[in-house]
Amino acid sequence: MKKILVTGGGGYIGTHTLVDLIEHGYEVYCIDNFSRSNRAMLQRVETITGKSIALFDFDLCDRTATRTFFEQHPVDGIIHFAAFKSVPESVFEPLSYYKNNLESLLNIMECVHDFKIQFLVFSSSCSVYGNVERLPVTESTPFSMPESPYAATKQMGEQMLRDFSPKSDCKIILLRYFNPVGAHPSGLIGELPNGKPNNLVPLITQAAAGLIEKMYVWGSDYDTRDGSGIRDYIHVCDVARAHTLALDYLVENRNSEQLEVFNLGIGEGVSVLEAIHSFEKVTGINLNYEIGPRRKGDVEAIYADNSRAMERLRWKPMYDLDATMETAWLWQKGLANFN
Repeated sequence: MKKILVTGGGGYIGTHTLVDLIEHGYEVYCIDNFSRSNRAMLQRVETITGKSIALFDFDLCDRTATRTFFEQHPVDGIIHFAAFKSVPESVFEPLSYYKNNLESLLNIMECVHDFKIQFLVFSSSCSVYGNVERLPVTESTPFSMPESPYAATKQMGEQMLRDFSPKSDCKIILLRYFNPVGAHPSGLIGELPNGKPNNLVPLITQAAAGLIEKMYVWGSDYDTRDGSGIRDYIHVCDVARAHTLALDYLVENRNSEQLEVFNLGIGEGVSVLEAIHSFEKVTGINLNYEIGPRRKGDVEAIYADNSRAMERLRWKPMYDLDATMETAWLWQKGLANFN
């Protein structure tokens, strides 16, 4: 049984990935300092899986604490989620994003080298592409200027790993996912923003639950079919499954290069207004929303060519947009009893 460290495992994608890893035979460790997550989510992971989670609470920017973990707990591989991820927040707090996202990655990379870790899966993002000229984007689509400091940290993180890869025996996968949404079908885990959410689907569900008086659609004059921005909304369980399959791919020596890149998306673009209408259709709730100006840091349209991940990782998205909205609403309704 391979031992896998999941950094940021208490977060949205991290918790779902812990579930998928455990359900597919991996032994897991979790590091999280809970600056952007909730400890109760890991208790719910334990409820879903019937397994206790080996949890370590510290900041990965602490080099001494990070090295001490690896000295005491040998692992075969790492899935590195731990990072700040809010585009708008990164625009207002760029220094905190550069410090947290890059320093924590550097400490992980040093430990990968020094403790001879075999496998590393890095949580990247479609934000690395910036505004693109041709859709859908493939893994070879060239980067344009990052639209936010968050996106810049993901571009830099990828470059750090590319520079590091030839000097290491570790096999590395960069997963560029698009817009993870939805929740576990049990309704026990899902997206839990700290304060007011910045992402579309929790804004939708909180507006539907009456927690937000009105939500805003940022931008109505984009060159898209209805004027709102277009994204590739992929269910979080599909994203989680891809991380397990990426590890399988490396463990089974099916990789053709030491560092490989995969897009994770459903492979089609959905506008913000179309996402709202999907939610209204499956729930029967009419949302109170208003059209606002464009939001700094947002790109106009982006969606994935996911054929590489489907062919090589043997991965396939299982949730369509309507099913995704149903799980998101189930999660939101259950939050009234969250503890």
